[in-house]
Amino acid sequence: MIEIAISNDFSAAGVTVALGCISCRVTVEKTQEALRTALDAEEARRLESLGGRPASEVPEIAAARRAYRALGKDPARYRVSSEALMRRLIRGQGIYRINTVVDTNNLVSLRCGHSIGAFRVDALSPPILFRKAMAGETYEAIGRGPMNLENLPVFSDCEGAFGSPTSDSERSMITLDTENLLMAIIAFGDDPDLPRHVDFAAESLGAYCAARDIETAIVRQTGH
Repeated sequence: MIEIAISNDFSAAGVTVALGCISCRVTVEKTQEALRTALDAEEARRLESLGGRPASEVPEIAAARRAYRALGKDPARYRVSSEALMRRLIRGQGIYRINTVVDTNNLVSLRCGHSIGAFRVDALSPPILFRKAMAGETYEAIGRGPMNLENLPVFSDCEGAFGSPTSDSERSMITLDTENLLMAIIAFGDDPDLPRHVDFAAESLGAYCAARDIETAIVRQTGH
């Protein structure tokens, strides 16, 4: 497993967070019929569970929004990706199909309610730290262009920030030639089901992305 830690920035702000990590080798394809079927079913299940309520009331999303406010970032302007996914469902727009790893990422996010990062390991320079971004930090976010990272929770390596619960960077984005994957479930608040979510993610990567050499870990704040 790639070396990853959580900064004390979060505990200093009164924020509890844990990371459910899955490291593996994958085969990325443009699409896969069984995965499309699973995503369709998960979208329907999540819509039913929402019962007309806004995505912001999903407990995992509400916890992430509280964390953003505690860190000094507006969660309505910089929505966590799990909330953005569910808002698309509620508006009847469906979820984009990108490739089998990104689609599996979205499947797991819909199931567990947490935002999830999926990173191309070969683009990273470990060790990795999950921390609060500093003033002036930016990166090219996937589909968004330059993004102001200040006060966002971010994943960073020796080269700087490369991912956040709002949008990951183009540097670490998953492409069809990606072979080594790090997936991180970002669980704000206390979620006793995080180990189960990690297991589901690992199983899904095996089923839809031919994942092998799978390693899993739950990274917690020091003292937790």
